[in-house]
Amino acid sequence: MIKIYKVYLIICVESPSAGNTIGEGVFILRAMWKGSLSFGLVNIPVRLFSATESRTLKFRHLHAPCHTPLEYQKVCSTCKKEVPWEEIARGYEYEKDHFVVLSEEEIKSAAGKKERLIEITDFVNIEEIDPIFFQNSYYLAPDGPGSRPYALLREAMLESGKVAVATITLRTKESMATVRTFGDVLALSTMFFPDEVRSVQDLPDIPHDVEIREKELTMAKQLIENLAAAFQPEKYHDNYREKVIELIQARVEGKEVAVAPSPQKEKVIDLLEALQASVEKAQGKKGKGRGKDQTAKTSPRKEKVSAKK
Repeated sequence: MIKIYKVYLIICVESPSAGNTIGEGVFILRAMWKGSLSFGLVNIPVRLFSATESRTLKFRHLHAPCHTPLEYQKVCSTCKKEVPWEEIARGYEYEKDHFVVLSEEEIKSAAGKKERLIEITDFVNIEEIDPIFFQNSYYLAPDGPGSRPYALLREAMLESGKVAVATITLRTKESMATVRTFGDVLALSTMFFPDEVRSVQDLPDIPHDVEIREKELTMAKQLIENLAAAFQPEKYHDNYREKVIELIQARVEGKEVAVAPSPQKEKVIDLLEALQASVEKAQGKKGKGRGKDQTAKTSPRKEKVSAKK
């Protein structure tokens, strides 16, 4: 049986390697980082766990005639040989074919004492931070004697409604970060520095001096109002992934696969007419869904591919 999807019971404990399991279907999270969360003069020992995972289907590159997985080798073009890991160095190319070579110790030393430190510098309102700054999300769990100060900071932040702005060094890169409450835990989100966010001034063809007709604006706002709803993340799912899984399932079962052509979008001739049609369509959908319980949560989707015996 080839399983594409599993539902796991998540347990936040340390393990010798990421992805270990205890019995069938029990997945163990492994701390990817250990250090301290600095809050004024208080240092809270914490462990960092990845809060998300990519569900992208992974494909291997094969040699088409024989379907053998390809191997990738690191080869030196000067010495004409494969290079073992112990002979690999890291260099910064400051101009074409000219490098400054730094050892791992020199690169790590740039972080100084902050290598194992999440240093809180400010507390702000989350509304002040534009989502464009956010990168990756992590869970923070107390480590050893850190439970009491961890709980204290969590409750204080929960009651104040503030989020912490901090700095953290992960994998030799220093990042801005926010620390906030997420249920019963503290969550950390790494952020881009301001100079890493591209300016909107670099975008071409952004409309500025465009006449907006009042009737079109009213219709557009009506459409937004008809589509307004509480955010329910469970109702969204990856349609593309599901279609690919169906394709794989059919191939495993030895069936012929027919790929339907993509539907052609109708050309928009009149903006107001298109808005009117969209409003009517949204109103129709809303009317049909009034009798349903909008708060009911859907169960997790199970996706698997099984081969016939």
